Amino acid sequence: MAQYRDNRDDFEDEEDGYDRPSKSQIKRELQALQDLGKEMTKLGADTLNRIPLPEDVREAIDEYAKMKSFGAQRRQLQLIGKRMNGLDPEKVRAAIDMATGESRAAVAAHHRAERLRDKLIADDAALTDFIKDFPEVNVQSLRQLIRSARKEAQMGKPPKSARELYRLIHPMVSPEVTLEKEDNQENE
Repeated sequence: MAQYRDNRDDFEDEEDGYDRPSKSQIKRELQALQDLGKEMTKLGADTLNRIPLPEDVREAIDEYAKMKSFGAQRRQLQLIGKRMNGLDPEKVRAAIDMATGESRAAVAAHHRAERLRDKLIADDAALTDFIKDFPEVNVQSLRQLIRSARKEAQMGKPPKSARELYRLIHPMVSPEVTLEKEDNQENE
């Protein structure tokens, strides 16, 4: 009688070494990216500009807006999903939420920008602290906006310069978003 050898331990070792996602997992990720692409086609141009999309994905989304045929739109959505293949669906979702103001981080950045703007308008010492925190800021235009905002407030005019000051500050305090997948593989 031939001896039967139990090789289950060998198979377990091979399964532990299998580090690629399954075909079904890949399809789910591609569908998720395609769904996010469809959601982005409904966003306005200003909102899309706040999402750091690769150029080819942005062009595909812009092309989708020009299409009227249902079939052409469906194919374009597939193309958008395909071009988004190297992006992390969770990071894309977070970027959409940040751009639309639906995430906690977006709300926190909004409030921080408003507080900084109000401090800059109220106190000259806040300008020094702001320049220390954000050395890349154009100091001359920042000072001009602060002077104009103060003048408008004194004269009771609409806060046009204060809004401009907010638009200058907000991108600086918003968290940086990257959409690419991170490589979890270690180089040996």
